[in-house]
Amino acid sequence: MNEKFKNALAAKPQDCPPVWMMRQAGRYHDHYQKLKEKYTFKDLCTNPELAAKTALGPIDDFDFDASIYFNDILYPLEALGFSLDYNPGPILSPTLTPDFFSQLKSTEEANSFLSFQKNAVAATRELLPKDKSLIGFIGGPWTLFTYAMECSHKGHMITSKTQSDLFNRFCEHLLPVLDQCIKDQLKSGAEVVMIFDTSAGTLSSFDFNRLVAPTIKKLSMNNAGRVGYYAKETTYHQLESLADCPLAGLGFDHRFSIDKVLKNRTHKGFTQGNFDQTLLFSEDSSFEKRFRDYLAPIAELSNTQRSGWVCGLGHGILPKTPQENVRKFVQIVREVFHA
Repeated sequence: MNEKFKNALAAKPQDCPPVWMMRQAGRYHDHYQKLKEKYTFKDLCTNPELAAKTALGPIDDFDFDASIYFNDILYPLEALGFSLDYNPGPILSPTLTPDFFSQLKSTEEANSFLSFQKNAVAATRELLPKDKSLIGFIGGPWTLFTYAMECSHKGHMITSKTQSDLFNRFCEHLLPVLDQCIKDQLKSGAEVVMIFDTSAGTLSSFDFNRLVAPTIKKLSMNNAGRVGYYAKETTYHQLESLADCPLAGLGFDHRFSIDKVLKNRTHKGFTQGNFDQTLLFSEDSSFEKRFRDYLAPIAELSNTQRSGWVCGLGHGILPKTPQENVRKFVQIVREVFHA
């Protein structure tokens, strides 16, 4: 386990934060592109050995402190009976309707189908150097619901929001599967499991509190202190509704001032984020200035105020991101905070 990541999970003061990035093993990286010349995205996700090899690439190249196992959030939907393919983005069918509930697979069938995920976590842990940490993940219940309803999380999500009465009914099938995914990943070597709830930030605070918060509370209570939560475009009011969830920590997108979040935090555990991922496309000197400017107010905080900080991006690394800036990102963090 990485010492800096271990300290961040425990909110223990330290000089230098751990560094990892969402989608750090993704399309921007040469290592991933070379694997894609031989294998499909689905191959890389469902073959544990290939998933482990994919996840290890950015660790070898950029020396991140933590690896996140390589997979996709949508496989629990396939496990429950939806058809799922990628070309290159996800192709999901059919859309969820009241009639389709009778066709959903049992929890036992779904868990059996998803066994490749826990095997991928175990294979990744076996390949990783001992001084690197491993993060698991699942998709958030609301995000998976929007995919089931609309086969996407783009647009205004009118169908999902206007038919949200189906959400709790769907969660009766989905939550036991997600809970088992979390437990399997933790048992297989993940130190924490992130819930990535991409679509939840689009909800009103009222609906976030009514729909999202109870599901996150249930998943986190079943795995207290081992589950983190991230949803882009969330507000303080939305995140406040998670205050009684025993989460391991929260991720914040780049719309938050992370120095203020750290200084005035109301949540427990780690604080992940949150440099604007689009700024990694800046020219060399411009990127370095922008990133150092971002780090400056954080560096002014005491170690105690910075405790729990996990340095990364506001969202996932974008395709075609310059790899040299990713490398510089890690180097600059360690220079500024004297690693």
